[in-house]
Amino acid sequence: MRKIAFLRSVRIQRADPYIQQAVRTLADDGIEAGLFHTSGAAGHEDFPGHRQRLDRAVTPRELADAVAAWGADAAVSISLPCENAVRDAAAKALLDAAGIPTVMTPLPATLRLVDKWETKQLCGRAGLPVPDGFRVDSDLLAGRGPAVPGYRDALRVLAERTGYPLMSKPIWGSTSMGIRTLRSPADLDAHLDAHLDAHLDAHPRPGSGAVSAVVEQVVEGDLCSVDIVGSPGAYQVLPPCWTGRAGPEPVFTFAGLRWCGPREEADAAFAEVARTLVDFCAELGVHGSVNIDMVYTGGRFVVLEVNPRIGGATTLSCAASATNTFTSLARMARGLPLPGGMVRRTGWAIEFLAGDGIPPEVLAGLRRLVRVVTAHELVIDGASHGDIVVITLPEGEEDRTVKALTELHQSTGFPAADVLGKITALLNR
Repeated sequence: MRKIAFLRSVRIQRADPYIQQAVRTLADDGIEAGLFHTSGAAGHEDFPGHRQRLDRAVTPRELADAVAAWGADAAVSISLPCENAVRDAAAKALLDAAGIPTVMTPLPATLRLVDKWETKQLCGRAGLPVPDGFRVDSDLLAGRGPAVPGYRDALRVLAERTGYPLMSKPIWGSTSMGIRTLRSPADLDAHLDAHLDAHLDAHPRPGSGAVSAVVEQVVEGDLCSVDIVGSPGAYQVLPPCWTGRAGPEPVFTFAGLRWCGPREEADAAFAEVARTLVDFCAELGVHGSVNIDMVYTGGRFVVLEVNPRIGGATTLSCAASATNTFTSLARMARGLPLPGGMVRRTGWAIEFLAGDGIPPEVLAGLRRLVRVVTAHELVIDGASHGDIVVITLPEGEEDRTVKALTELHQSTGFPAADVLGKITALLNR
C-alpha cells in the first residue's frame, strides 16, 4: 500500500494533533496520506501530506474520481456532520466498486442512522433506552400525498400522551440546528403552523422547518458523547465525554466545559450500555466511526442520536485515553487488526472556549503549567467562536493544576474567571 486518502468536510484543525500524528506514522511506514477537504485552509503543519481542496458542493462521484485520480489504494472518511457522512458513504460505494476500499459505514446503514426517527426505532429494538416521542410528517401536514384530515389532531393526542415539555428536532439535522422547545399545546400548534408555512413556501430557506421532525419528551440530565471505532468483530469503545446539560432549552455545545475524566457511578453504568452499543453496531455493519449522544439521568443512559461519523468530542476522548482514533481508522484502511473492547481512560481531558486570540506569551505560560493538547480557533458553519483549548492532567494532579491555573489567572487574566471557576469545581468534586 502506497497511498491513503482522508475525506474531510470541516476544518482539519478540529482534528489536531491526532490527525497529524496518524499521518506521520503512515509516512514512517512509507505510506503517503492525502487530504480531500471541502472546508477551511490546510497547510503542511495541518496535514503533512498531499492536500486537495474541493468545492463544498462536490458530488460523491466527483469526490470518488478525485481520490482515484490521485492514485489512492484506500480511503478513510473523517467528515462531519451527518449530511457529509451521507456524501462520503455514497463515495465509498463508488470507491469500493473501483477497488479502493473505504473505511466508512455502508450507505444503507448510514442513511438509517442519519434519520433520527429510524435511529430511535433501531435503538428501541436493540434494548437501548430512548426518549418517548412521535414523528411529524410534513407532507401529511401540508396535505400532500394521501389526504389525512385528522392528522393534526392525531399529533395533538400524541403530544398530550407523551407529556409537555417536548422538544422538536428535524429528522435530518446536526449541531442542534432547528431544535425547538414546545411547552404547551399552543406551542405545538404554532410549531406545526411554521412547518406548514415553510413547506408550502415555493422557495423555503435552509433550516426553515420545511422538513419532517421527531418530537420527543425532554430528558434532563448530563449530556454525554461516546465514539465507537471499528468493524464487526472488533470495536473500540472510547471513554464517555461530558459535554453539558440537557434540558428544555437547546444549548450551544461549547458553552461550558467539555471534559472526560473519572465519574465512578456513571462509568459503572456505562459498561453495560457499551456492550449493547457494540452489538448494535455489529448488527448494522458499522465500519469506521460512530458517535453516540446520550443523556445520563437517574443512574442510566438514554440514547438521543447515533451519528454515522466521527464525533465532535473525538479530540477529548483521544486525549483522555492516550489513543488515536485517526490511527485506528488508518489501520483499518491498511487491513491491519484493530484491538476491540473498552479503551482505558488514562487521565483528565478538559476543553474550554478561551476568547479571541490567546496571546503567545500566555499560551506559552499555560504550556509550562499543564499539557496543552491543542489550541486553535473554533469555526462552525463559517462563524468564529474564538479559540478553543484542550488540556490534560493525570489523576492525582487536580490540586496542583487548580493552583497553577489560579496563579496564571492572577498574573494574566487567563483563563477567564468563569472558566477557572468551572475547572476548579470540576477538579475538586
